[in-house]
Amino acid sequence: MSATHLDRLIASALEQMAARAARAPLKEVRARASAAPAPRGFAAALKAAKERGRALIAEVKRASPSRGAIAPHLDPGALAAAYQRGGAACVSVLTDRANFGGSLDDLAAARRACGLPVLRKDFLVTPYQIYESRAHGADAVLLIAAALTPPLLSELRALARELGLAVLLEVHSEEDLSAARAGEPDLLGINARNLKTLVVRPETFRDLAPHAQGIAPLVAESGVRTAADARRYTELGADALLVGEALSAANDPEAATRALVQA
Repeated sequence: MSATHLDRLIASALEQMAARAARAPLKEVRARASAAPAPRGFAAALKAAKERGRALIAEVKRASPSRGAIAPHLDPGALAAAYQRGGAACVSVLTDRANFGGSLDDLAAARRACGLPVLRKDFLVTPYQIYESRAHGADAVLLIAAALTPPLLSELRALARELGLAVLLEVHSEEDLSAARAGEPDLLGINARNLKTLVVRPETFRDLAPHAQGIAPLVAESGVRTAADARRYTELGADALLVGEALSAANDPEAATRALVQA
């Protein structure tokens, strides 16, 4: 069977991690994680924002495999601060360098620059990556159901909980939902983009949401660009929205954030 896009992304993430681990061994990263400032409540911030109106996770995204360059020269701190002023509840930061142009430095800079909880978005498949997420200031981590065996998902979920990190577990298909239910995530992301093929199916959230009820609050990922998109996903049952490209590429990210929050 030929490798999928997701397989290649995971292999790349592991290669990048190995280079970092050569410079900072696990013992050192664990110590830094223990000494990091207390996590900000990611899931609680989304819940509070939803009660006020709309919960938005605004993403710091330089590039993507499907789009190429989006905002390669963005300032992650300035962007996170703009998102906060615009009314975002949380910030997501892509830290994969090879495919998304991001880094753990982007994550740390975004967290320093704003008071919002921050999600590390990457292809996380090892305990080392969970520890380094906390060490660099993450308040939450993304785990991808299709990238993990059930035992590994359980192990990483338990470690995240031990470190005080919220888990946003991402699914792309109905086949992922049984693993998601067993994984007991804090949030369940339904991604319209299938990472195995990179194809976006706008109907994915509509199709999966009824089957995902009761697992965790639902986060709609990919395909949110306009106020109409935000309203549609909310009407379909999304508790929160994660928006990357449309905000990172905006000429005025603060105004673009406000427009989605107030849509």
